[in-house]
Amino acid sequence: MLAVTNSAINAIAMGFATFFVLVGSSTLVSLFKHWIPKQVRISCYIIIIATFVTVADYTLLALIPEVHKELGAFVPLIVVNCMILGRQEAFASKHPVGLAIADALGTAIGFLFALFTLGSVREILGNGSLFGISLFGPHFEPWVVMLLPPGGFIMLGLILLFFNWLKEKRASMLCEASNLEYKI
Repeated sequence: MLAVTNSAINAIAMGFATFFVLVGSSTLVSLFKHWIPKQVRISCYIIIIATFVTVADYTLLALIPEVHKELGAFVPLIVVNCMILGRQEAFASKHPVGLAIADALGTAIGFLFALFTLGSVREILGNGSLFGISLFGPHFEPWVVMLLPPGGFIMLGLILLFFNWLKEKRASMLCEASNLEYKI
């Protein structure tokens, strides 16, 4: 999925396709959890997920064929997304429908946000634009690597580095605050 997040539009399309698949499959898995034999549960989950992926793929093809062409074979690869299968196995198959949907919504929104962040930053650095609108004018020198698949890994690494820095900063601030309480 990192490879196709080279623009904000692609990231949003892939995020919403994944959103649809995750919420739909979590709903069905939770509904049918008592009727799915334990011996074939993973196979059944994959069939359910594949059904929703097919619907998402054909919907993209019918409604926005340009984006579907850009995403290429990556939409069908949603079937093997470990996050989706993992949520079915770990949560939807063990909880009521309402909780399964809530879990799927939370996971899908977080995933959509992550893809959008990756796609937006990669498009800004790689093209100097966002949603095709130029941000820096004609003198901007694009970072072409950001539009290539390695740019996704570079950006993911930078985002993870940023969040780890925030975590460390917060931990040090909490430590300092607790030290102040002991001195008072």
